[in-house]
Amino acid sequence: MNERVLQNPRHRYPTPPYKRQTQPWPGLASKMEPRPDHGETSYRGSGRLAGRKALITGGDSGMGRAAAIAYAREGADVAINYFPSEEPDAKEVIDLIKAEGRIGLAIPGDLRDEAFCRRLVEEAVKGLGGLDIVVNNAGRQQARESILELTTEEFDATMKTNIYAPFWIIKAALPHLKPGSVIIGTSSEQAYDPSPELYHYAQTKAATMNYVKSLAKQLAPKGIRVNAVAPGPIWTPLQVSGGASMEKLEKFGAQTPLGRAGQPAELGSIYVQLAAADASYATGQVYGSAGGSGQP
Repeated sequence: MNERVLQNPRHRYPTPPYKRQTQPWPGLASKMEPRPDHGETSYRGSGRLAGRKALITGGDSGMGRAAAIAYAREGADVAINYFPSEEPDAKEVIDLIKAEGRIGLAIPGDLRDEAFCRRLVEEAVKGLGGLDIVVNNAGRQQARESILELTTEEFDATMKTNIYAPFWIIKAALPHLKPGSVIIGTSSEQAYDPSPELYHYAQTKAATMNYVKSLAKQLAPKGIRVNAVAPGPIWTPLQVSGGASMEKLEKFGAQTPLGRAGQPAELGSIYVQLAAADASYATGQVYGSAGGSGQP
């Protein structure tokens, strides 16, 4: 029997200072230093999602990629959405899903377009043969020091990606979701403790928390659960493609009690737990993972 050696969570992953780096939006995980860990070599499945069919937005990197890998290793077929320029990262994820003998479906496109969101769900249902897990994870985060620097176009793009897209996707998916299905949103510690430079992004994460709690009550009679994950500072392309200043990037996560940024791999099991049938009494919940900071 293999025994897992205990590890100090403070030292399990790289700690600040991190190298200053920048990429064009939306960024690629494969070009980050250090490269994020999404559980590629560490996540072990045990059949908890056998036969399930999942759609994950932002599935090329970050928490979406960690969820996609974990879901496939737990026995689910997975469709991922991503922005077309993220194709190199997405290909890696699809290869990992298929390596588990599961269906891996790549559906690139811009979530700011309502027609695409509807088509995304249609293609996922067709390609997977159904749908019972919807993970609205894709997010847009661009730091702006002052509200005076924030354009209407940028504000609109953030709202469209983070709030409108889940609305459109959930509406399109609901007719396909049977009792026992789940919807999972990605909120943030920013919903509870917003940073001044993330004025617009933080609003969307508070709204995510709220729609999850509202929709959970609305869909409970249908037997559909709705929950969210609320990460703290996690090492993803969001940070290096405009989501944080170079000064903040260098010290990213240093303010947490664990003293470092989290890795996407550290949240994969949370997305599994919220999707699994044995969590059948959990709905309207927000599961935090923020290195000791943030709420809940």
